Amino acid sequence: MSAGTDHGPVAALGAGHQVHERRTLWVVALAAITMLVEIAAGLATGSMALLADGIHMATHVGALGLAAFAYRYARRHAADPRFVFGTGKVGDLAGFASALMLGVFAIGIAAESVDRLFAPGAIAYGEALWVAGLGLAVNLASALLLAHDHDHPHDHDHGHDHHHGAHGHHHDHNLRSAYFHVLADALTSVLAIAALLAGLYLGWRWLDAAAGIAGALVIAHWALGLMRTTGLVLVDATADPGLAARLRAAVEDEATEVVDLRCWRIGPGRFAALIALHSAQPLPVAAYRARLAGQHGLAWLWIGVSGRSAAD
Repeated sequence: MSAGTDHGPVAALGAGHQVHERRTLWVVALAAITMLVEIAAGLATGSMALLADGIHMATHVGALGLAAFAYRYARRHAADPRFVFGTGKVGDLAGFASALMLGVFAIGIAAESVDRLFAPGAIAYGEALWVAGLGLAVNLASALLLAHDHDHPHDHDHGHDHHHGAHGHHHDHNLRSAYFHVLADALTSVLAIAALLAGLYLGWRWLDAAAGIAGALVIAHWALGLMRTTGLVLVDATADPGLAARLRAAVEDEATEVVDLRCWRIGPGRFAALIALHSAQPLPVAAYRARLAGQHGLAWLWIGVSGRSAAD
């Protein structure tokens, strides 16, 4: 049996890694500035609403800061030999942690909303509307910074077959988690503004708590989806089924069959593959490797050939 594999550092980082890192840092800076302004204004004016939102923004900075740290860590350790398949999964790990934070955030909102539904307190509508408006503006600006890259996750040229059934396998889950954080905050701000206006002009005080519960359910749905996709990557679940089929079709012929094929994601749009072949007329490993040269995103490849006289 002959075998061949790739050597050197594995290129597991997505093509847009540095752009995503830079945009995430901008969002962290924007959130941090807003946090400091709100806390300072809350202390200066005695506004508990401003102070509370500033403290909430601190948790937002922490979650987004985790995403920024993951980008930096993955880039700086990309060639570290301790990471056998590169550092592409650092972003998935950060995304999973962020999904857990979103889940806790949703539980907290739901618990507080249920409590207020049965025991509503006094609401300073004017002050609360101002704070919600500020939060919405900041989160919309943050979403705009992240939205372009979130909506174009494939990192490949347009001449290549897109394989639309496998979009989730190309997502940068770290960027996706940051995007979901700002969307979650924007959603709560929109619901809060609608509920506050209804309470102020229609007297529907209950709508504030109901909007909180609705927002918590949506955020929990996002968190579970992100947790599921990042979790599958972290446990090396089988990658894009379409990729496996294309690899099989590229190397099999009348004399050669695939006896084992494993492929898994090692970074945004980056995959590793292990292929075991049996052939009645085996070719050199380099010949099979050449057949796979056009497969986009294949960052690491091992091919083993068994047969009567396989030569490397």
